[in-house]
Amino acid sequence: MGVKVEITSIIENSVANYFNIKRVYIEEKEFYFMVQDYDSKKFVHLVDDLDKIGYLPFINKYEDHYRINIAQKSEHGESRIHINVILFFVTFASTVFAGYLLGGNIIDGMAFSMALMAIIGTHETAHYFAAKKHGIKTTLPYFIPAPTLIGTFGAVIKVKSAIPHKNALFDLGFSGPLAGIIVTIPVLVIGILLSKVAPVQDAVFQFMPSILMYIPISIAFQSVPNGYGIMLHPVAFAAWVGIIITMLNLMPVAFLDGGHISRSIFNEKTHMIISFIGIGITLLLRWIPMAILMAAMLFMSKKHPGALDNVSKLSGSRKKVAILMIIIFILCLSPVPVT
Repeated sequence: MGVKVEITSIIENSVANYFNIKRVYIEEKEFYFMVQDYDSKKFVHLVDDLDKIGYLPFINKYEDHYRINIAQKSEHGESRIHINVILFFVTFASTVFAGYLLGGNIIDGMAFSMALMAIIGTHETAHYFAAKKHGIKTTLPYFIPAPTLIGTFGAVIKVKSAIPHKNALFDLGFSGPLAGIIVTIPVLVIGILLSKVAPVQDAVFQFMPSILMYIPISIAFQSVPNGYGIMLHPVAFAAWVGIIITMLNLMPVAFLDGGHISRSIFNEKTHMIISFIGIGITLLLRWIPMAILMAAMLFMSKKHPGALDNVSKLSGSRKKVAILMIIIFILCLSPVPVT
């Protein structure tokens, strides 16, 4: 993104206030500085200075020096909370209807909707509070109603400001899946307890459950007669959806939650390689539409820029959480059910 000539000197003076400039590069689509030193506190002050004039600095290690790229801030309109509220109630209605079709009565429909909305809502709300913790501007969750088997395409929040450092990027990535799976586990246990053994019909979904789902099923149903199967209650089905949402979001691809985690740990090139591996895993599990969407995210959008400060280190406690997220990801791995 080009920088207007009349403010280049202002930006250069701001950078010079905090860093020892070695070279300045002004090109048609890039404006960056090569500096000799790095100080995280000074960089925070630089971010504040440039934010006032509508620009953002990104700092990365470059050979024996550091490179500070300058980008113009994107404009974002004001959030309209009434849209969030309307979408919430429409999604509640669409998921109640989906649950009614799954269970055959309005009580099952309500139970399915409340279970699923609790999982999805907790996931996105955790992202919202993680963003607020680090001063990142974001919208409230937008629930997305849809004419699908589950009545929704999930929910999203829109991040409206840059992510300051790697710790913030990591927190933004892991918070949703972790919070979502914490809610999913009790929903799963309740759903399994409400499920029952019944004769297998000709047309039925056959699940290859993830490890996380297999454990309570194996405890609750220790023996199933030939010709019979476990008929999942709509609440259990909502928990299965929560497990799939967690698994797919933790794929370390592009701008998914797992992609944020990966980018907070690795550089841009390594993150790109890991993204291809994530798409490959998604294909092996036969989640073809999601794999296509991931590929589109990777090839049609800009590369993941990481945080403004890509030189800072991830804290030790977050590295431990990263191991936990890998374990959760493995426990949630599940292929597409067959008919």
